[in-house]
Parts: sequence; structure tokens; C-alpha cells
Amino acid sequence: MSNPIKDSLVNMRARAEKRRAKAEKPFVASTLGQRMADTVATWVGSWRFVIIQSSLLAAWIVFNAMSSQRVDPYPFVLLNLLLSFQAAYTAPIIMMSQNRQGEIDRKRAIDDFDINCKAEIEIETLHAKIDMMREQEIAQLTAAVDRLSRLLEERSS
Repeated sequence: MSNPIKDSLVNMRARAEKRRAKAEKPFVASTLGQRMADTVATWVGSWRFVIIQSSLLAAWIVFNAMSSQRVDPYPFVLLNLLLSFQAAYTAPIIMMSQNRQGEIDRKRAIDDFDINCKAEIEIETLHAKIDMMREQEIAQLTAAVDRLSRLLEERSS
């Protein structure tokens, strides 16, 4: 005879294992473009990049403001062009990496939901077992009380 709770647990466990196997190797199964987007997003989102870029910008501004061999005089049009060019390419690459991370997060959320459902089923199963044990204990206590009552009646008569 089949137990529906046990069957649903087995099915849920199998689905979770399949999803986990897919989620555990997101970078192995990724394309070259996805790996590059993740690498660029990791680099651009680091303090090291911010410090290096800030230092280069400060050096560019100081050099072009003080030097007699200016490459890009005061309104720094070339610098603005370079920064716009960088932003035009890094923004979509970062969005690609974020979309990919969002997909991984969605898969993990589904796994978490399945785990929560499994935990709920297991808790319900434990409650049922405890209720059954309590009923058995009550039945045993009732039977013991009946036996003791009969013994008292036999001794008193």
C-alpha cells in the first residue's frame, strides 16, 4: 500500500536534486559571453577598480590642467568621451551579469520553497505520529484503568 506523504517527499526530493545539480554548476554550463560578463561585473564592482579609476581620472585632470603639453584642455571633452564610452559598454554587461544572477537566485528560491514544503510535510507527519502514539497511550491507560477497576470490584465483592 502506497503512502501519499512518502511519495510526495520522494518526488520533491528528486526535483530538488535535479535543480540543485543545475544550480551548482552555473559557471560550468555558461557560455563564454556569460563568463566574460560575470568577470567584468566582478571587476567593475570592486573597490580596487574604483580606486584605480579615480587615481587615473585625478592624474588625467592634473596633467591636463597643469602641463604645457595638454592632450585634453579644460572642459576635458576627451575625458568625458572616454567615460561615456566606458559607461555605454559596462552598463549592459553588468545588466547581463545581474540577469544571470537573478536566474540563479530564482532557482534557489524554488529550491527553498520545495525544502519548506518538505519540512511542512515532515512536521505534519510527525504530528500524526505523535497523535497516534498519544491515542495508543490513552487506549493503554484506559485499558489499565478498566483492569484496575475490575480488580477493585472483584476484591470489594
